[in-house]
Amino acid sequence: MRRIARAGAVVAAVSLLATACGSGGDTNNESDGESAPAPDEVSGSLTWWDTSDDTNEGPAFQELIDRFQEEYPDVDVTRQYVPFDQAQNKFKTAAESGKGAPDILRAEVAWVPEFASLGYLYALDGTAALDDADDYFETPLSSNVFDGKTYGVPQVTDSLALLYNKEIFEQAGVEAPTTWDEVADVAKTIKDETGADGIFLNPGGYFLLPFMYGEGGDLVDTEAQEIVVSSEANVAGIQAAADLVKSGAAPKPPAADAYAAMMTSFTEGDIAMIINGPWEVNNIRNAESFGGVENLGIAPVPGGSETAGAPVGGHNYVVWSGMDEAKADAAIAFIDFMNSVESQAFLAGELGLLPTRQSAYEVAAVQDNEVVSAFKDVVDAAVARPWIPEGGQFFGPLDEMAVEVLVQGQDPKKALDKVAKTYKSEVVPDYNVQ
Repeated sequence: MRRIARAGAVVAAVSLLATACGSGGDTNNESDGESAPAPDEVSGSLTWWDTSDDTNEGPAFQELIDRFQEEYPDVDVTRQYVPFDQAQNKFKTAAESGKGAPDILRAEVAWVPEFASLGYLYALDGTAALDDADDYFETPLSSNVFDGKTYGVPQVTDSLALLYNKEIFEQAGVEAPTTWDEVADVAKTIKDETGADGIFLNPGGYFLLPFMYGEGGDLVDTEAQEIVVSSEANVAGIQAAADLVKSGAAPKPPAADAYAAMMTSFTEGDIAMIINGPWEVNNIRNAESFGGVENLGIAPVPGGSETAGAPVGGHNYVVWSGMDEAKADAAIAFIDFMNSVESQAFLAGELGLLPTRQSAYEVAAVQDNEVVSAFKDVVDAAVARPWIPEGGQFFGPLDEMAVEVLVQGQDPKKALDKVAKTYKSEVVPDYNVQ
């Protein structure tokens, strides 16, 4: 059985019978439901681990922090950049030891159920952070729910799209492809007419999910408790990606620093298409060689034989459980400010990030933002990932698979069987392999 939930559908919160309690503290902290504390009611120092791009996104977040501290002068906020690929394990290590954990973390959506199951997060039910819970889109908010409690609020939502160079497309006389077969044809025309390569496929598991979803595949079936990552559908999807490399439609990616190579090739006009998300819009805007954001085309990811779909992504604000109530009040006031409609609209305008609050899309600056509008359509058709504690552990094995197939040329079936075995032995041992 293959189960794919659409982002627009209601996603039920995951409930587990048993949870492991970590040393970070009690997760059952709840306030009396009052609104955010007044500026003269909170004080202290807060540390926020920010995993966003420090160069392209960091300055905008720092500007919001400065605005917060003008309103809350007795709260000192230190924004600390932590590389995304290090933050998950670094937070778990610090929270487990009870030393060095940040007060607030920008957590990838899949991390929240895991951290909550370990007792590392402060439950936000009844606090000002969830006063406007109905204003959040259902799927981003659902990623914060574990065992009946809510442990975060969605900071930003996103998905993957086909990004393309409009100038190259115009020179080649082509339009945005809607299937992977069309990608191969368009890539050949682009190469013949302009000399640019067609599409760069980043050898990362997350970036290959559209190929799996396109054939109706998924990683696990949480209802049936089955590992389905090595299904025939996924093999067909990964084979389609491998065929793009073998045919020359996509150049063979490097094994190391492939993401950086992808972005450099795209912004310098050497590659016509990439699969990526809204977090790179500001980087593309600032690349002098690209020609501005006006040259950026955004389209849904191409489809396979069944459908087209990309994963729901994004990040959430979460609070470490190992703090007293007074400090938690300051953290909640900070999150309430950073995630206000005004703040989300500001980030949409500055960075092209997608708000998670429905009312933010009613702000004129957001409505008139063509990049946000294009990505909003992409997210509306995105595929929800399984919100289970193990969800953040799926991608290490997938990354290895992607390198094995796209870089080393290994057989997709063999590589996916290896992933399934790893899931069974290390990630979800209670699941059966389909």
